[in-house]
Amino acid sequence: MSRLALLLLVALLAAPAAARASEEHPTLAELEAEIVCPTCKTTLDQSDAPVADQLRRFIADRIAAGDTKSEIKAKLVENFGEQVLAAPPRRGFNLLAWWLPVAGLLAGAVAVGALAWRWSRARDPEPGEDGPTPLDPARNGHAPLDPELERRLDEALARFDG
Repeated sequence: MSRLALLLLVALLAAPAAARASEEHPTLAELEAEIVCPTCKTTLDQSDAPVADQLRRFIADRIAAGDTKSEIKAKLVENFGEQVLAAPPRRGFNLLAWWLPVAGLLAGAVAVGALAWRWSRARDPEPGEDGPTPLDPARNGHAPLDPELERRLDEALARFDG
């Protein structure tokens, strides 16, 4: 258990360093997955359009020049607009695109929980209401039978015992 905790701690400490390294020294493969081709509207890693090839060359040149991921994306947005980004930026009105699904999931979970609670409460009899027939301990917890039904059952069993 302590090895797992140590591994998780190392992973948590290394994650910001890896993200910072990715920001400062991006790779073409990373950016290909985050940039959309303006002509075919797919990410560069899926596009074989001539414009996508030009964008790949531009990105490779900017990486060679030492630009960060943010600088490269900013230059692409400057030239092509925000639609060149595969994911909307996490600021302003675009922040709604990130939080709306989370809010929808939370609202759905609350609704399902409330309905489940209401359903479970509806099944319990209210105080003072007639509940189910009291159980007969002599019958191993089963409700007593109607006397006519019990007589017919005894007759049927007597025929089989024969």
